[in-house]
Amino acid sequence: MTDGQTLDAVGPRLRALRRQRETTLAELSSATGISVSTLSRLESGDRRPTLELLLPLARAHGVTLDELVDAPPTGDPRIHLRPVRRNGMTMLPLTRRAGGIQAYKLIIPAGSDRRDPDPKTHEGYEWLYVMNGRLRVVLGEHDIVMKPGEAAEFDTRLPHWFGAADHEAVEFLILFGKQGERAHLRARPAASAPD
Repeated sequence: MTDGQTLDAVGPRLRALRRQRETTLAELSSATGISVSTLSRLESGDRRPTLELLLPLARAHGVTLDELVDAPPTGDPRIHLRPVRRNGMTMLPLTRRAGGIQAYKLIIPAGSDRRDPDPKTHEGYEWLYVMNGRLRVVLGEHDIVMKPGEAAEFDTRLPHWFGAADHEAVEFLILFGKQGERAHLRARPAASAPD
């Protein structure tokens, strides 16, 4: 593939990344400082991408520039993904491919103002695992606190929200699949009371 063909193929990848992350053109414009009309023209192929446009887009999508333009692989197996800060959390992508199950490490910093639940819904299925701290999970009618080593899974069409249960930092892993894939892992059942 020539350099021109690589750049021509960027538009569809930009649109796919934005839709995969369920981000509007207006939200992406706000995150990157690139006008909505320019973003629309980039996605449709009516505007040729430049480095000045691609760098903030790669940052906003949490991918490398090579991934954004689908550069040929170099043989280096390391994953070079950048953290994304959103809604009072740091999201570190752990997977690189578009579609399928996506994995993230999320960090809610100590003293976060992410305290008031604002449940949202979207298509998909999520599985989460708490590594450190105490995670408050509001899931439909349930309001629970999860501790390190606990896991949960749920359909994301159910209103849900995550936050710190106290003023300490929380770290957790999350797997997300839009097609409703299930992780098929369950938290260990509580020990039954002796008879």
